[in-house]
Amino acid sequence: MNSWIIYLFITTGTFIFMEGVAWFTHKFVMHGLLWVLHKDHHQKKPHFFEKNDAFFLIFATPSILLFFFGAKSGFNWMFYIGLGIFIYGIAYFIIHDVVIHQRFKWFSRSNNRYIKTIKRAHKIHHKYLDRHDGESFGMLYASRKYWQQSQKK
Repeated sequence: MNSWIIYLFITTGTFIFMEGVAWFTHKFVMHGLLWVLHKDHHQKKPHFFEKNDAFFLIFATPSILLFFFGAKSGFNWMFYIGLGIFIYGIAYFIIHDVVIHQRFKWFSRSNNRYIKTIKRAHKIHHKYLDRHDGESFGMLYASRKYWQQSQKK
């Protein structure tokens, strides 16, 4: 098998795996030990920047390190895991910060069912203002019930 196919699988697999990592981290770390950083994201505040934005640096660090060590070792598997994390980070930013929270007014109107579904799931997540009793902790994947709700509208 060609090495580019293997690296494509590694990158794609990492991207898919990152949704699980994001769900787990959001539920158990951001709504757990590091709630102090995530709390302001669940509050209604007029500030553009939030403490929650620190997670960008936290999540980017493994990608940066994997890029560095993977490139230093001849662009091996580490580089492509870092690439998968990086691509997921871009997708997360576009969906979460641009499409859902409208921090940048790039895609403000969409009738796309996927966009409606993830917006609904995230809206339900944000109806909880504290760290407990939340739901819908993923970002790019929404459960069936949100798809069914978006179909009704």
